[in-house]
Amino acid sequence: MISGASSSSASASSQRSYNALLLCVAGLGGLLYGVDIGIIGGALPYLEATSGLNAGQLSVIVAAVLLGSVISTIFAGLLADWMGRKPMMTLSGLVFVVSIPVIALSHGYGPLFVGRLLQGISGGFIGVVVPLYLAECLASTNRGKGTGIFQWLLTLGIVAAALIGIYYSYRVEAMARASDAATLFQVKDRAWRHIFWISLPPGVLFVLGSIFVTESPRHLFRAGHRERAMAALLRSRTPAMAELEFGEMEGRSLNVGMPDGSGQKNTESLFRRKYLIPFLLACVILFCNTATGVNSIIGYNTSILLQSGLSDLAAHWGYVIFTTVNFLMTIVGMTLVDRKGRRFLLILGSTGLMATLITIGTLFWKTEKSNLECRGAVQSLVGPQQELILKFDQPEADRLLTASGHEDTTSLGAHASLAVIYSYGGFTGATTFVRSDDPAAEPIRITRASSIPATRIEAFFKNPFSDLDAARTAPLTIERARIGQIPDRTHGYLVALALFAFIAFFAVGPGVCVWLALSELMPTRIRSIGMSVALVINQLVSTTLAVLFLPVVSKYGYSTMFFLFAGFTVIYFITATFFLPETKGKTLEQIEQHFEALGS
Repeated sequence: MISGASSSSASASSQRSYNALLLCVAGLGGLLYGVDIGIIGGALPYLEATSGLNAGQLSVIVAAVLLGSVISTIFAGLLADWMGRKPMMTLSGLVFVVSIPVIALSHGYGPLFVGRLLQGISGGFIGVVVPLYLAECLASTNRGKGTGIFQWLLTLGIVAAALIGIYYSYRVEAMARASDAATLFQVKDRAWRHIFWISLPPGVLFVLGSIFVTESPRHLFRAGHRERAMAALLRSRTPAMAELEFGEMEGRSLNVGMPDGSGQKNTESLFRRKYLIPFLLACVILFCNTATGVNSIIGYNTSILLQSGLSDLAAHWGYVIFTTVNFLMTIVGMTLVDRKGRRFLLILGSTGLMATLITIGTLFWKTEKSNLECRGAVQSLVGPQQELILKFDQPEADRLLTASGHEDTTSLGAHASLAVIYSYGGFTGATTFVRSDDPAAEPIRITRASSIPATRIEAFFKNPFSDLDAARTAPLTIERARIGQIPDRTHGYLVALALFAFIAFFAVGPGVCVWLALSELMPTRIRSIGMSVALVINQLVSTTLAVLFLPVVSKYGYSTMFFLFAGFTVIYFITATFFLPETKGKTLEQIEQHFEALGS
């Protein structure tokens, strides 16, 4: 009797330890994903100062992660079915580990590009395979916690990257006051290399962790390894739970007409009705998640805060606070997702996102509505070389306003700015001229060389839909030019608070639940392929928004962009409220049965 109790206790302890290992591996995967996103931000200023690369090459280095991520996402599902989930996790970690020395030891454009491309490939694999693996390995009572930890440490990776960047900026600033130019160059060169080296240990730990976990039980079952599948279930579940889920796996296998555990390859179409409904629902949720504007708001956060009226230092600290709120509120979402459910958190989150986006849009609208149009007057200043050279002081501001038919040239006061959106063919840019009455201030220039990429690769990353040859001979066109008063600090603080609330609602709901929706809604037989397709669609949406953000803001203002994001969030709310079933506490096979009933 005592022996039986002791054995049961040891078994329970072993299950807890293994579940802890799974959660740690999930967290490290999320951390690497976050590092992929955020690490370049802190390194870029020093890379730019010491690498000798031009602006176009640097933009490609930044965007190479996106290219690698898209490429690997396309094939991640197929490779996960062919190689298995566990080997793919190990491979993704190894690719990340290899990328670090390639980047940190590089002395030129080629190695930097290859290293960043490898980081993107690693991130694409991780984004598909880790949530897929967690969904198939964790019991229904732990799935929310597992994907929550993935998202939580993803945000930690972004926060850590921001803090590392600030740490090195203080070090470089301190050295700048006490060192000569040669020493300062060496300090900056070491800074960006150290920033990448710091991200190596999590990659090594992820590789080691992936070696000690078992393969996904559902992948083993579909490959015909029944005994290994049962053994994998028993590592993280009680015998009763393992028997129940194994029986459901056998039942689902028979229901779809495949001998249980036969290892027969899946030849069913993704577009069969019983698969199409959950696939489309997952795609809509993923689309809406991106269309809330979260990636653009993260990417342009400092610029948004600067335009709202904050100082440069306040805007940068605002970004640190923003990422910290994201990190902390993800913990809240992680603790609630298995208690309150996915649907509840998505409804709560989308409601909060609507309110905050409308608030931010309204705040910007109140300042932007008083801006004065002067496009024609600015266009007249474009010289014969198709360049604009402008010193925006009081006389020039008065002249532009008078030439545009605005009689009152004194209402804006000294704190005025001129926002210009311009284009050379299909390549669009934007800049803001802040009024300065300092006679020694340098004029601001808009030139073809600074606006058009030098190579077709650079052109593709800047705008994949534009004709580079046509842009090289196209005239400089002023698409929009508006003079307005720079908002005060109170306006900036209000926008900052609304942005903090935005990311809090996102983190507690969509940020945690989107990975669950993606992995839980997809039936087992299409899960890996479906997740790859959905994530590729997500990448396209994210890229499209990134390309459109600056032109839309410059032409119509920040208010229009935030109201547009709010509109997409309404769709998110409707989808979560009326179409999304609650998956809390259900096995993957039970969720699949729900959609099969809808599709019959």
